[in-house]
Amino acid sequence: MLESLKALLTPVNIIDFLIVTYFIYKAMMMIRETRAVQLLKGLLVLLVIAFVSNWFQLQTVSFILSQIQTALIVALPVVFQPELRRGLEQLGQGGLFSRHGINKEDFEKMVEEIIRAVKIMSNDQIGVLLVLERETGLNDYISTGVRIDAEITSELLENIFFPKAALHDGATIIRGNRIIAAGCFLPLSENPNISKNLGTRHRAGLGLSEQSDAFIIIVSEETGVISVVEEGRMTRYLNDVTLREILMNRFQNKEERNFSLLNFWRSKR
Repeated sequence: MLESLKALLTPVNIIDFLIVTYFIYKAMMMIRETRAVQLLKGLLVLLVIAFVSNWFQLQTVSFILSQIQTALIVALPVVFQPELRRGLEQLGQGGLFSRHGINKEDFEKMVEEIIRAVKIMSNDQIGVLLVLERETGLNDYISTGVRIDAEITSELLENIFFPKAALHDGATIIRGNRIIAAGCFLPLSENPNISKNLGTRHRAGLGLSEQSDAFIIIVSEETGVISVVEEGRMTRYLNDVTLREILMNRFQNKEERNFSLLNFWRSKR
């Protein structure tokens, strides 16, 4: 018994086990609080029914389940397409694959302009849907709006989201430290557990975060409440101080690493 156990606990087997455990953990974290959880529960129910039918030799039930199994092989990649795409995108994320870096001064200036605009529009209860692009490219959504490619300023953001402006209803997308486009259409979330009190802006922000790693800032037109959305999760009831802290925590360290890496490669040339 001990010899067989020692034969199993080889360094290669331990590494193999740890790798599998890590990917299972990452998969569970990726689908947490998404519709994939309900789909997995349905699959588990089917597996239990299949086990029981085989145990009691229920031939008709077993035949039906075998046909369903064939259909699931084709249907599952389609049903889990958003989760699979997000997983593959996360594999490609990291410092070496960064798409655009901002130096510290430009980043801090960008944050202050965003915070100033969001605070003013929150006080005036002006609806805001502001998207900060990260690693996942958003060209598909940028193409649905009007290209701007302008420097980020508080005044420009306020003009874009002014209620009588032509572009105020859509999303404004930021890439690096530039406003790339405004009036963009975003996909609405299909999560059935979203509160009925949340409007289209919040559902659009959640929808985009379910399909990308974008960081989304939302201001409610009805209440002026500031929210942020990322990875399919929403944090509400923020103020300018907490919003600034979140932006710094999510972006500053990463941007500093990207800028340092860029300087390193330049010094080697």
